[in-house]
Amino acid sequence: YMGPFLIGLLRNTYRNKMRLLTHNQLICVKKECQDSFPLQLVATKVEQDETDVNFDFVLHLLPSLDYKALYQASKELGLEGLPAELPNVDTINKENHEDLLRTLHKMLIDTHVLDGKLVCSHCKRNYAIQQGIPNMRLNEDEL
Repeated sequence: YMGPFLIGLLRNTYRNKMRLLTHNQLICVKKECQDSFPLQLVATKVEQDETDVNFDFVLHLLPSLDYKALYQASKELGLEGLPAELPNVDTINKENHEDLLRTLHKMLIDTHVLDGKLVCSHCKRNYAIQQGIPNMRLNEDEL
């Protein structure tokens, strides 16, 4: 479920920039690819913005986040700062984990893939990312 805050966030001035948050939700759309998550991220152009950290939003995202996929994507992009293992999400709070939440915000919200591709590990299908928009449409012969 994408709540109103997330929808608003995705429609803001950065709407043409694919966030790592978006990558954390994408799967191959081919019918035969049932176990294709996560898509490999091969970026040729990445940028990071600096926005105010919304701790409550990051805490809200944690239960639905596939942390292993986020960690792998950050490594594929050459980004540092995320721990290899995430503490139990039920124990994470702003008072004791402020640095972790800031890093998660930086990775999920402030990191944008502008150009590159997503690759399905099952069928090896490439999905282009151009000007921050992942093209997940299939060709007619792939339907």
